[in-house]
This record gives sequence, structure tokens and C-alpha cells, in this order.
Amino acid sequence: MNFAFDEDQEELRRLVARFLEEKSPESEVRRLMGTDEGYDPAVWSQMADQLGLQGLTIPEAYGGSGFSYVELMVVLEEMGAALLCAPFFSTVALGANALLTSDDEGAKRELLGAIASGEATATLAISEDAGPPDLDTIALHATEGAETWTLTGTKRYVIDGLTASLILVAARSEAGLSLFAVHGDAAGLERTALATMDQTRKQADLSFTNTPARLIGTDGGARGGLEKTLQLAVVALAAEQVGGAQRCLDAAVEYAKARVQFGRPIGSFQAIKHKCANLLLDVESAKSAAYYAGWVAADDNEELGLVSSMAKSSCSEAYFHTASENIQIHGGIGFTWEHPAHLYFKRAKSSELLFGNPAYHRELMAQKLGI
Repeated sequence: MNFAFDEDQEELRRLVARFLEEKSPESEVRRLMGTDEGYDPAVWSQMADQLGLQGLTIPEAYGGSGFSYVELMVVLEEMGAALLCAPFFSTVALGANALLTSDDEGAKRELLGAIASGEATATLAISEDAGPPDLDTIALHATEGAETWTLTGTKRYVIDGLTASLILVAARSEAGLSLFAVHGDAAGLERTALATMDQTRKQADLSFTNTPARLIGTDGGARGGLEKTLQLAVVALAAEQVGGAQRCLDAAVEYAKARVQFGRPIGSFQAIKHKCANLLLDVESAKSAAYYAGWVAADDNEELGLVSSMAKSSCSEAYFHTASENIQIHGGIGFTWEHPAHLYFKRAKSSELLFGNPAYHRELMAQKLGI
């Protein structure tokens, strides 16, 4: 294990950072978060055609580049810093992973290529109630017909559910928990956009009424794959949180150096020095947790369940604290709509709750450790 990124990974970071600096400035983030779709299809295509980001961790056999989860962490960290408005997290960390963790070779070969090329956007629909996803409470019903399966029920808080062209749906059949693929234009599918605190990440409610679906993997055999998909998703989210926290820290330090009160920069006052020092400790600690989780995911190590929860709890608290203190250090201007601090604060709070808050993940860690 090595916490230092190699030269190729650092070059990937610089390449993605330059791309996002041009394609995802604050003005573009504000424009896109006010649209129903929440992203620019032209930029989405460029991400695939010019950088190959959507297929980064998809094996070459399925049309991707075959890189590891460490490279994905590098990319997501930069996307979190830029507050990129695009269905990348839902497509790659949720949709693609749900397919990759299944045992359906036919579905992988047929569906992953479109994701890697940027032709398709995907998501995973699990939650049916508020709170963290609970596989035991899934009630959306799957019925096997003479020619196809059909789904009936409702999924809530589906990330990018309004625009995804491919929806992976966790449902319950007579055999148990199963995974299904539904096309975005399928009959009987109704999608409703949700008003969310974090406007940079769109969510939707999905209603299925005898909606035709394709079984992915074996009937009743989806639990293991879904559990691993959720673990991989929270590791990916931790990388985003680290990127956002670092951007908040940078903004706070820069302002503390430039803002003058009583004839001296506010960063020279002990109270502000202490705040910035504590934020640095939070961010660096969160990086250690996220990077370790990324290495475990890349190595497909059996520790994934434990360290994914460790990373999620640590990075959630670090990001929210850093985003909050960034507003405090900026003072009055930090509370205004025109300043970007509130965008990071809202993303931090939303990400803290997504897939379970820190207390939930510490409980999972305690259960896995037997304490």
C-alpha cells in the first residue's frame, strides 16, 4: 500500500482539474443547477470522448479503460472540488458498479459499453423511504411474465433519476432480492423531480406500474452485489467530500490572508489561526481515510465493508465542518447568495446524509468489529 499517487495519477489529476476549470466554473455550476436536467450533454460527451472518464474503471473487455478505483478517486476528488454538475457519480459509482458486481456477463457486455462511451447515463434505484438504503425493507415488486419481467412500486431519492437513460432497480421477486434494468423511456415509468437542498445534485422519485424490466444476474441473488455496490459508492462519495473540503480550506486560508481588519490580515489573529489549523487537520485526516478506502476498493480487499464506513463517517464530518467554518471565516459575505460558500455547505450537508450519516456508519463499523 502506498498513499502517494504515482506520476500518471498526478497527471490525470492535472488533466481533469484543467478540464473542470474550463467546463465547470462557478458561473456554469449556478446555471446548470437551475435547470431540470442539471448537466450539459455536450460536456458529458467531451468527458467520454476526450478524457474517457466514464469508462475509467470499466474493464477493457466491456469497452472501458480498465483502470483501478484509485484513479477514480483522483477524478472524483477533483469533481468534488469543482462541484461538477453531471450524472457522473450516479452513472459510474452506482450504475456501472451495480452491473460490475453482478454475475451477468451478458448484461455487462451489452450495457457497460454504452456507459463507457458516454452514450448512456445510469443510476441505481434502491431507497423507498427516508434514511440510509435498507435492503431488508425493499418492497417494490417484480413479477415474471411470459415474455418479460414487470416492476410495480415506488423508489425515492434516486440520484439523477429524472434523466438517466438506464435505471438499475432493486426489487423483490418470489425468490428474493433481485436486480433489474429499466430503460428511461419504458412504459409505466413515471419520474418526478424533487426539490433538494443541494441543487447541484438532482434527485427524483420513480413510480413503476407494470413496467417492463430485464433481470440482471440470478433471480433472488442480488444482495451480495448490491451490498458491495453501496460500499463502493460511499468510497467514491468520500473522494468527492475530500475534494470539496480541500477547496473550502483553500478558500478560507486565501480569504484570511487577504481580508484586513484593524490594519492587519485576519489570518494573523490567533482565533482564525486556530480555525485554519483545525481545518487542515480535518482535511488531511479525511484524505488518509478516503485514500486508504480507495486502495482497499482497488485491491478488492475483504476490509471494504469496514473501511468504506470509516471513510464515509470521517469524510462526512470533515467536509461539513470545513464548509461551515469557511462561511464563518468569510464573515458576512459568506452568508450571501452571490458567494460560493453556501454551495459547498449544501453539498457537504447533502453528502453527509447520503447513504447514511456518520452515526449510521459507525454503528455498521461496530457491528463488523463485534463491539
